Amino acid sequence: MSVNFNNIISTSSSEEKFLKIFEDAFFEQDQLLLEAHQTILSACYRNPGLSPTLKARTPEMLAKAWLKKYNDSYENRISRRISQLPSTVADPIVSIIINARLTGLTIEHLEQIKYAHRLSMSAENIQGLLLEEFLAEQLADYSWYCCWGESVRHVDFCNVDGSLLQVKNRSNSENSSSSRVRINQPIEKWYRVDARTGSYRWFYFNDKYDTDRFSEENFVAFVQQVLIVNPDALAIEVDNPWKDLSDSSN
Repeated sequence: MSVNFNNIISTSSSEEKFLKIFEDAFFEQDQLLLEAHQTILSACYRNPGLSPTLKARTPEMLAKAWLKKYNDSYENRISRRISQLPSTVADPIVSIIINARLTGLTIEHLEQIKYAHRLSMSAENIQGLLLEEFLAEQLADYSWYCCWGESVRHVDFCNVDGSLLQVKNRSNSENSSSSRVRINQPIEKWYRVDARTGSYRWFYFNDKYDTDRFSEENFVAFVQQVLIVNPDALAIEVDNPWKDLSDSSN
C-alpha cells in the first residue's frame, strides 16, 4: 500500500509535525530543510488540493522522492540544461500548402521556412523556463520561492506569507485546466505580455515592491546572458540552414 501527500497531511496533527517528516527525511540525505522547502511544503499542507501527485511506500520515502524531484529540476534549470532536439519530423504537406499559395517560392525557400519554424518552436519551448528562472532570481529578495519540479501543482511561486503565484508568458498561453484550478484556490495570476495589446505587465511587481528591477530590458539581458553562457539551452538541428548562415557571419 502506498501513501501520498494527502495521506500524510490528513494524519499529521499539525503543520509542524508534517514538516518534521520532511526535515528528518532530508537530514538522512544530508540536506537541510531550507526556508524555500518549508515555504513550499507549508503551501501543500495548507492547500492539499494543490499537493503533488507523488506516491511512495512510506512518508519518509515520499519526502525523499519530493526532494529529488525538486533538486533535479533546480539543477536542470534552463541556464544549465542541454535542451533536446525536436523529436518529430516535419510534415511535407505544410510546404506544399505554402507553395500552393506562394507559387514563386523555390525548394530552397521552402526548406528555409520549414527550419525557421522548427527553430522558432525550439525557442518557444524554452521561453517559459527562461521567464521562470529570471523571476526566481528577482523574486527571491521578496520572499518568493520557485516551485521547482512542480513541487506544488498549478503554482509557480510560493511566498513565506502563504501567497501563491502562477506565471505565464502571455495572456493567451493558459489552458482551461490551468485557469479552472484557480476558481477554488487562492492563486494569483501574472502574465508577462498582454497578447491583445502587446503591452508588458512588469508594473505588477514594480508597483508592489516599489522598484524598477522588473522590466523587459532586464529580462532580455538575462535571456541573452543565459544563451551566451549556455548556448545548448536552445536546441538547434545540425542541418538547420539558419545555423550555417549564422556561423558563416561570425
